[in-house]
Amino acid sequence: MMEQKKKENGVAAMAVCYEKFDPAAYLQYNYTPPRADFARKDSIVPWKLACLHRAFTEGDVRGELLVDVGSGPTLYQVLSGCEVFRKVLLTDFLDVNRQELKRWLRDEEGCNLDWTPYLQHVCKLEGRRPSDWTEKAAQLRRVVIDVVPVDVHCSQPLAPDVLPPSGADCLVSCFCLESVSPDLPTFTRALGHTRKLLRPGGHLMLIGALGESYYFAGPDVRIPVVPLDEAQVCASLKESGYTLIRLEVYTLPPDMRVGVDDVTGVFFLKAVNQ
Repeated sequence: MMEQKKKENGVAAMAVCYEKFDPAAYLQYNYTPPRADFARKDSIVPWKLACLHRAFTEGDVRGELLVDVGSGPTLYQVLSGCEVFRKVLLTDFLDVNRQELKRWLRDEEGCNLDWTPYLQHVCKLEGRRPSDWTEKAAQLRRVVIDVVPVDVHCSQPLAPDVLPPSGADCLVSCFCLESVSPDLPTFTRALGHTRKLLRPGGHLMLIGALGESYYFAGPDVRIPVVPLDEAQVCASLKESGYTLIRLEVYTLPPDMRVGVDDVTGVFFLKAVNQ
């Protein structure tokens, strides 16, 4: 009973941390140069986009529905997947992030980041002209069916009837689970909860931070993170019932460590729900 209470208190404390989350600041800190410098091969955002492009185009990932778990205020994680799946569902715990995504999807003013360079870069990865980015933007707006609340700490993270009974065909989740969990066991449980959203044989693409204990989500908004290493990620994945296909690791160059977090690396993994 005490252990359960401690668990609940830890999760509740994390939720309080996120009450002051600032989408504009978060996007500025992480999705502008140098971390999003498309002229540099060692910039972190192009590395993530390349991992996702490869994972979605290897030929084994297919189906009808892609679900992004914990989208935050970002769209880059579904730019490759929107060409493979006819339906894409975006999700986030915070209403401010859901509203940020909806503004872009409705092509309204007031978005806190211009996603054009991202769209252009993924077009190039796909062998298309950068000028095709408008078609890609239209495709993404066409296939996103909704932006809905999610809570990865619930045994069923999405509301009933959001997904078909068989589950999603593929999940993607980036920098969500480790940054909303107070400790490693909670991270592992959250990973297990995501598996309930996925059909047998469906794929998971997971991107997360390595060696990170905090990040800033606003000028004075410091959010704790579970510091992970590669072995812990693999162990949590196995415990949650996934089978690892591939794990890749990016180590941040010194000039990518810009003072908004203490992350040392980023992992990308592709797994299957056996």
